[in-house]
Amino acid sequence: MAAPAAGPVFWRRLLGLLPGRPGLAALLGRLSDRLGRSRERRRRRSPWLLLAPLLSPTVPQVTSPPCCLCPESVHRFQWIRNLVPEFGVSSSHVRVLSSPAEFFELLKGQIKTAKRRVVMASLYLGTGPLEQELVDCLESSLEKSLQSKFPSDLKVSILLDFTRGSRGRKNSRTMLLPLLQRFPEHVRVSLFHTPNLRGLLRLLIPERFNETIGLQHIKVYLCDNNVILSGANLSDSYFTNRQDRYVFLQDCAEVADFFTELVDAVGDVSLQLQGDDTVDVVDGMVHPYKGDRAAYCRAANKRVMDVIHSARTRQQLLHAQTFHSDSLLSQEEAAAAGDRRPAPDTWIYPLIQMKPFEIQIDEIVTETLLTEAERGAKVFLTTGYFNLTQAYMDLVLGTRAEYQILLASPEVNGFFGAKGVAGAIPAAYVHIERQFYSEVCSLGQQDRVQLQEYWRAGWTFHAKGLWLYLAGSSLPCLTLIGSPNFGYRSVHRDLEAQIAIVTESRALQQQLHQEQEQLYLRSGVVTSATFEQPGRQVKLWVKMVTPLIKNFF
Repeated sequence: MAAPAAGPVFWRRLLGLLPGRPGLAALLGRLSDRLGRSRERRRRRSPWLLLAPLLSPTVPQVTSPPCCLCPESVHRFQWIRNLVPEFGVSSSHVRVLSSPAEFFELLKGQIKTAKRRVVMASLYLGTGPLEQELVDCLESSLEKSLQSKFPSDLKVSILLDFTRGSRGRKNSRTMLLPLLQRFPEHVRVSLFHTPNLRGLLRLLIPERFNETIGLQHIKVYLCDNNVILSGANLSDSYFTNRQDRYVFLQDCAEVADFFTELVDAVGDVSLQLQGDDTVDVVDGMVHPYKGDRAAYCRAANKRVMDVIHSARTRQQLLHAQTFHSDSLLSQEEAAAAGDRRPAPDTWIYPLIQMKPFEIQIDEIVTETLLTEAERGAKVFLTTGYFNLTQAYMDLVLGTRAEYQILLASPEVNGFFGAKGVAGAIPAAYVHIERQFYSEVCSLGQQDRVQLQEYWRAGWTFHAKGLWLYLAGSSLPCLTLIGSPNFGYRSVHRDLEAQIAIVTESRALQQQLHQEQEQLYLRSGVVTSATFEQPGRQVKLWVKMVTPLIKNFF
């Protein structure tokens, strides 16, 4: 079903209780905006925050009957399959990676052994020697495919962002041109260009700054039926000393098919890189910044939602045929015949967020998960860039679960030490962090909501995601992993994708728990003294411009 448009989460359920009262609804909407404009006014919201669980979106109703193969403790999350396809897998096919080096070596190994397809979506491809190693691996695999006695017809599809991938004289495009020129029938390079960067805006905003308008931010890397979901880009620091998260789904054909179709869909509405370094649109597609914006966004919405709808229908049919059909062989007979998989103990849900195309599935699912986290539950949330949307902040401050939020200390922020205006970005994040911490203290929530800062000498921090521990449990049963940062950019401007992994497997839960612990072990708890440390003083001009620009980073 199509994801409904999301209004301000704080009022959504309340407005649903006011049929035929548009004037009052508008008044409440304006009041909500005004209450969010200053610290003192935010403090006045505190009584309302106690009602956040009641005023937030309800859990979508499960339309399919309960399945006896789905344990009760994960049954509560099956509402997600009303929005996206549900992929049941064995936890033995899921591996959590821990380091950039492990990610890099796995990615190269997967490319070298690929026989049918390599699909990579990233913000950009770097231009250093490690990135050249990846390109060389692609070239070698394509060469081997063509020269094989039994050609495998390997296809390579790469999706990057146009503005980030075109930055500088040597860039992602120039790195990939030799592949395009040598294997034109086997390589596709798509460059997404946000429809919001057009006309005078596109002409006037300089390089680098134009990236604030909107980006292709999905990070998925798959070879044949193996998929890596991550927040890491294809750049040397992400292979060496930039901490991120990574999960490897091995031999998960349906998941690989879905992400192949998703990348193809976004690729179809993107600009196509040609062998002479020009770009063109797919035949019949509206141009992203020269054509009509509304027509382009409608076409893009349809193209992406068709992938989601068709995969969801396909998975529902497969689920019914596999587990609910009387005409099937018995489980023992099918297992003996070798054509039946073991019952899954882990479920994968792809969550897509593309606000320019009015696709808000990830936002809806994240808000609902935060809303429904009961008293006694623990939520570990991490982001490299702490800039939560107002809706997410309201839910963290107004719901009942315990929160430990991990963010980058200024020294491990990716913009630390940058030249020009970008060098002030870590200070802007410190200002946002301090405002949020002050609000936590003003509401007396210090025992329930804790901020922690990651620090590691010589490293930067880019990990993002969420681990959910149900009340009374010492292990997480759900994690979110992928590209979103839970901030304004992720929700409103960029193209994002992550997966929700729900598992009953204690072994996989242990993997996820260990991943969370290893990240948080390198952190310190934020207190009021944190903001008195040297280098934490934020200049007045940064404080003044942060409210104006926070929607762009």
